[in-house]
Amino acid sequence: MFESAGDGGAVIVLDELEASILRSLEVQMLELIGPGPGEGGGDPLAALFAEGPTEAPVDPALARLFPDAYGEPGAAADLETRAMAGEFRRYTEPDLRTRKRDDALNVIKALDGLGGEGGAVEVEAADCRHWLGALNDLRLTLGARLEVAQDDEDFYGLPDSDPRKPLVMAYLWLGGIQESLLAAMAD
Repeated sequence: MFESAGDGGAVIVLDELEASILRSLEVQMLELIGPGPGEGGGDPLAALFAEGPTEAPVDPALARLFPDAYGEPGAAADLETRAMAGEFRRYTEPDLRTRKRDDALNVIKALDGLGGEGGAVEVEAADCRHWLGALNDLRLTLGARLEVAQDDEDFYGLPDSDPRKPLVMAYLWLGGIQESLLAAMAD
């Protein structure tokens, strides 16, 4: 888990398997979020002024990453609330997607610095925000896939035969990493 580097930064020692799993999860996050502006080969100037979608994503994990700004989560919204949420989404979602891609790429690049092996990853103070965002996005996505409820303690006692067990283990592991990063940043 993370330890303080003394300058607002943090250090984590990952073995080869841990680094590989974390990198794989972040690559999958990039695939889930989709390509960024200009990655589709379009006009970069047009991408700068592009508007985002006006409807919430259908995929529950994406809906968790990009929630509506208006209305109650999971509740049917009236036409006015849906219109306000759509307008807000249109102008904010592209930047939010870019930030989430940047967070994931920051983690991937740091892990690539290990050269496919385990070792210490030093995260500078300026990059800790990226790591927190990337870890949070992974946990939100896994939580949506697992349909985690707020007070869901059942995950701790899952039998090894449960097909959700690997995702639950990753979810809990990422929570520990995230918590240790917050503590390291506070030191």
